[in-house]
Amino acid sequence: MPKMSSEPAAADGHTTLHGPTMGTRWSVSLDANSAVDLSALHQDLAAAVEQVDQQMSPWKPSSDLVRLNRAPEGEWVDLPAEMLEVLDCALEVNRQSAGAFDPCVGALVDAWGFGAVRDVPDPQAIRLAREGMPLAVHECLELDRPAGRARKRSPLQLDLCGIAKGYAVDRMAHVLQGHGVRHALAALDGELRAVGAQASGKPWAVALERPEAGRRAVHGVIELENLAVATSGDYRRFLNVGDARLAHTMDPRRRAPVHNAVASVTVLARTCMQADAWATALLVAGVEEGLAMAQGMKMDVLYLLRGAGRLTEVGLGRFGLSADRAGLACGQG
Repeated sequence: MPKMSSEPAAADGHTTLHGPTMGTRWSVSLDANSAVDLSALHQDLAAAVEQVDQQMSPWKPSSDLVRLNRAPEGEWVDLPAEMLEVLDCALEVNRQSAGAFDPCVGALVDAWGFGAVRDVPDPQAIRLAREGMPLAVHECLELDRPAGRARKRSPLQLDLCGIAKGYAVDRMAHVLQGHGVRHALAALDGELRAVGAQASGKPWAVALERPEAGRRAVHGVIELENLAVATSGDYRRFLNVGDARLAHTMDPRRRAPVHNAVASVTVLARTCMQADAWATALLVAGVEEGLAMAQGMKMDVLYLLRGAGRLTEVGLGRFGLSADRAGLACGQG
C-alpha cells in the first residue's frame, strides 16, 4: 500500500542505485569510495528487498504471510527470523499505541478494496470482516522466536503493509553498512533511512511531500543523519464517500477506514521499521490522542491537518522547534 509522502532530494554528485519492488521502486543514493563493488552492492540490495517481499507480501500466494494466514488455528507455523522480528515489533507498537496500530486488519483491507482480493468495497465482506476482527491481537497471535515459529489462537488475517516497507529500508541500510558504505540514503516509497551523513558532512536532505491528491509538490525539507523517517497520509489511496475522504489505512478500533482531519503524519526514529509503524499508528489515532502518545514516548512527529481550506502544522520534538532549528523549511504556498 503506497504511502508516498517523502522522497530523497536530488542526488547530484552521488551514485544512485535503484530497482523495482512491491509495486514501486527502491533507491539508494550513496557516496562510495573506489573499494565498494557497486555491482555486488546493487545485487545484495535488490535481494534484501526481495526477501522482505517474498516473506511479507499479502499479494504473493507463496509468501510466508499468506501461509500463516491460511494455517489452521492452533497450528505452529515455521517462519523466517526476519518476519518474526517484524511481527514482534508490530505487537509491541500495538501495545504501546493502545491498538491504533494493529496487524490484524487484513480482512478489512481486502473488504474495502485496498488489498489483493478486490478493487471496490464489498458491503457483505465489510460486515464479515468487522465481525471477525479479534479484540486483542496479543491473545490471538503467539510468537516463539527462539523456535522460529508462530501460531494463531483464533481466526485472523494479518497485514504487514504498515511496517514491512520500513523494515525493508532497514535491511538495505544493513546491506550498505556490510559493504563498508558510511554515507548513504536508502528509500522505498515514503520510507527513508540515512546511513551517516553525506561525505561532505552535510545531512541528507529529504523532501516532505505536500499532501495533495494527484499532485506532487514539496511542502518542506527534512535533514537526516543516522536517522529514519516515514510518512502516512490520506492522499495517495482513498475513497470518496459523499463529502468524506476515507483513507486506505484501517482504523482497527472503529473497524473502518481512517476518517479524521489528519492529512499526513511524519515520524522520525532510529529504525525505519519503527518510524513506519508509528506513522501508521499516529495517523489512526488522530492529532489529540496521537500527540499524547508521541509526547509520552518523546517522539519527533509532524502532523499536517486539514481544515478551513488550509493545512495546519502541529509538531513535537524536532518538529516542535522553529523551522530553521528543526531542519524543516515548510511553506503553505
